[in-house]
Amino acid sequence: MQRIIEGYFGLLKILIVLCLAVMVVLVFGNVVLRYGFNSGITVSEELSRWCFVWLTFLGAILGMHEHTHLGVDLVIKHLPALGKRICLILGHLLMLYATWLFLQGSWQQTLINLRVGAPATGLSMGLFYGVGIIFGVSTGLILLYELVHAISGQVTEVELVGIRQTEDDTELEDLQQELSAEKQGQSVLDSAKKPMGSTKP
Repeated sequence: MQRIIEGYFGLLKILIVLCLAVMVVLVFGNVVLRYGFNSGITVSEELSRWCFVWLTFLGAILGMHEHTHLGVDLVIKHLPALGKRICLILGHLLMLYATWLFLQGSWQQTLINLRVGAPATGLSMGLFYGVGIIFGVSTGLILLYELVHAISGQVTEVELVGIRQTEDDTELEDLQQELSAEKQGQSVLDSAKKPMGSTKP
């Protein structure tokens, strides 16, 4: 099961890279053709917009999975473990409700626009709104999984905060831990090097 989950998120990363690559090729190619050859790619603007929307929502799923979304822990990090757990549960319940509203709206828009063609490409507009369904289902499952773990007490106190620090803060903490470990090791070596008390004859 874990392999399937990791494979799914790996697929999302590949799709994000593909969307970004298509955006770069279409936009850059259209600029070159327009100013260099007085021509252009007709579907460039529309496909770039679609790729940007898909990239955004797929990236949001990965952000939810890896806890890389922005957050403020100014108050929560000073609460006791029980307070952190309550805040985490309440936050997840609110996010589940918002996700359900988003999923419901995306489903309705997908059905309404399923037979509507895009102006430039003629593709179904249901594909444009369908990414909202993927986002809603994926995010909802992630939130439900984390909510069950929070209620059952299977998360650590650090995970209760639910916010990942910036890379600079993480590197600083790693350096501090390494320095403290080196100091402890040095103190152990110094104590071992101290000569044993000599006894007089």
